[in-house]
Amino acid sequence: MNKYILHTPLLSTESLIKVQSVFMAVPELDKGVYSLYTSALLSEQTIQGLQHELRCDITRLPEAFSGSEIRLIVTDMDSTLISIECIDEIADMLGIKDKVSAITEAAMRGELDFSDSLIQRVALLEGLPVEKLQQVYDERLTLNPGAESLLKHLQQHSIKIALVSGGFTFFTDKLKDKLGLNYTLANTLGVVDGRLTGRVTGDIIGAQSKADLLLKLSAELELEQHQVIAMGDGANDLLMMDEAGLSVAYHAKPTVQAKTDVQINYGGLDTVVDLLNG
Repeated sequence: MNKYILHTPLLSTESLIKVQSVFMAVPELDKGVYSLYTSALLSEQTIQGLQHELRCDITRLPEAFSGSEIRLIVTDMDSTLISIECIDEIADMLGIKDKVSAITEAAMRGELDFSDSLIQRVALLEGLPVEKLQQVYDERLTLNPGAESLLKHLQQHSIKIALVSGGFTFFTDKLKDKLGLNYTLANTLGVVDGRLTGRVTGDIIGAQSKADLLLKLSAELELEQHQVIAMGDGANDLLMMDEAGLSVAYHAKPTVQAKTDVQINYGGLDTVVDLLNG
């Protein structure tokens, strides 16, 4: 049997009839969402059409998945946990946001090598006063919808949280302290005399580094693959997602959605709570 979750507590009588006819099963409301079991295996096209009509995400949970067994979530930062791409907002301080964001978008779609693109983008930031990073954090960085509810749930259920980013430690360190995250990993911007050098200090944290952290933490915590969720939005998250028991694409690029177990396109990050309760 296939288990589907409709991530909404609000379905009209007409919508419920439509769902029942499509799935050939009766949806039940439980823990704030509708779920159902069915022998039917719907096509992606059918699911996407129904999601569009109902304006909610629909997830088919893998047969072996058990939300109660999850002990670690590894998540990307930019455009996943938070609503911005930090490097693009930093570039805006120099009046070159359009130039940098175009490179960022291409890298996230998988059209450019991430490490090369990061070196290229960081070089354009040379000379920026480091206090501008604080301005980005204070004025532009916000959590994505549902982030606080998700983090509260994880902490209440003793699920570890790792924030791994191709962005920068300036932001991940602050978020770790503010949100009570367990682990972080990101790139370090070079700074000399209070200004960015235009270079990254140390090894570049890219796709392989993200996957390596997930595997390292899994070993340290003595977790099996099915106990780990990985979440992101860009092509540089895919290696990490391949190592997790469940991969979640959050408002992600099409190339990422096509290669992940769960796609969140309508809801917020608290949609993940539905999976853990499922």
